[in-house]
Amino acid sequence: MILEQFDEDAAEKAGAATVSPPSNFGMVDAGVYRSGFPDPANFGFLRSLGLRSVVYLCPEPYREENAAFLKAEGIRLFQFGIEGNKDPHMSIPVDAIMGALRVILDVRNHPVLIHCKRGKHRTGCLVGCFRKLQNWCLSSVFEEYHRYAAGKSRLADLSFIESFDVTCMRDCLLRLIYHYHGCLQKSKRLVYNER
Repeated sequence: MILEQFDEDAAEKAGAATVSPPSNFGMVDAGVYRSGFPDPANFGFLRSLGLRSVVYLCPEPYREENAAFLKAEGIRLFQFGIEGNKDPHMSIPVDAIMGALRVILDVRNHPVLIHCKRGKHRTGCLVGCFRKLQNWCLSSVFEEYHRYAAGKSRLADLSFIESFDVTCMRDCLLRLIYHYHGCLQKSKRLVYNER
């Protein structure tokens, strides 16, 4: 997909360093990518994607060198601090997932990269909820989650994805649709608020 679009020969001719994608990188949908935390060695690859936004799902502050890269490239950072844990009784914050979905659904933020530390669990939960919005069957959603989790699936994540109610995103989707079709120019109460 995107790997086919990237011209490595052109990068080498331009004197670029070795270009490699971040760990656990994948294309979710047109203009939506996922990965583990990018290292400086991945900056050239990320530059080739032409990113407008990054959705960061960890509570820790963004690394300085990564923040400097985003600033230099004019990439907007959206942080949703979801604690990573293995406790099956700990719940994933629905508000954080819904906020991240709002960013992903808004094409003004595309191309967008979603990542956490390893690109497995938090990213997998968000992408799983996104897939439910796309009407994927649950078995396909779980198969994708397992593929990226690389044998380290978490029951709490799968339960969260299964129980996530996509109807809670209906209003957000309608606002975005209305906004892009010019239906909301006079109605301020329904305008999508950008944070």
